[in-house]
Amino acid sequence: MMELPTSILIVIGAILVLGLLYLFMIMPRIWKKPEKSPHMGVLYAHRGLHDNDSDAPENSMAAFRKAVEAGYGIELDVQLTKDKIPVIFHDFTLDRICGVSGRVDAFTYAELQQFTLLQSKERIPKLEDFLAMVAGKVPLIVELKVEWMDISLCPVVQRLLSEYKGVYCIESFNPLALLWYRRNYRQVMRGQLSTNFRRDGEYKNLFYFLLTHLLTNFVTSPDFIAYNCQFKGEPGRIICRKLYRSLAVAWTVKNQKQLESLEKDFDLFIFDSFIPKDTKFSGKNNEKVGA
Repeated sequence: MMELPTSILIVIGAILVLGLLYLFMIMPRIWKKPEKSPHMGVLYAHRGLHDNDSDAPENSMAAFRKAVEAGYGIELDVQLTKDKIPVIFHDFTLDRICGVSGRVDAFTYAELQQFTLLQSKERIPKLEDFLAMVAGKVPLIVELKVEWMDISLCPVVQRLLSEYKGVYCIESFNPLALLWYRRNYRQVMRGQLSTNFRRDGEYKNLFYFLLTHLLTNFVTSPDFIAYNCQFKGEPGRIICRKLYRSLAVAWTVKNQKQLESLEKDFDLFIFDSFIPKDTKFSGKNNEKVGA
């Protein structure tokens, strides 16, 4: 039998090592996972069951009440005010939603109450008030809006969530938030949010490359991957679901046809801009669950 040249063997060996390293780096949590069944078969209303042209704009108490009444789970965004009160608001700045300049964390909670959401009567809600209103009626996906190295949001939010009696999990684009939960609250189900930042036009530095390809998973050990469903073919996402059996969450589904087309690719679905035919829907085994 002809022996392969040493140079070729070195190349093959290097490819194998790099492949194994890649699989290690994208590995989510494998053992001692929190129970996922309370989250399954539920559709999640993105920022509540909202319409930004109505009296129930995104991340408003009105939109959250509508979601609860309809039986949908809720995805919401949380960040801190200047006086360290966790409020529900997506953007770091107030311009788009409140029509004023400035960052959320530049105002106290009391100061923020002078602004309304998208010309409605709704105002920026406290996380505490939201949790009291939902009261465990539907499951929650809480996105932690963490910028760069400041993870002060995590312990403040978790103090409230630890007292909450309902079903919830957390997610964040920032791996440091997930790392904080891994170190301090391993029992809380945590998810890595991501997208293909290059194709999304937000590719800025090495961090976005790592996040696109889920290369921080080995540090944060997420329980689920919440990925932009437009880029469902991202190899790291597929490997996490198929090889490691990690829960796959789709964001943000924009219509019924798209929802049904994603059944085989994801397990949970965050929707926006339409009302699904059913309040419950499962990607597992390609089955719908009765409303």
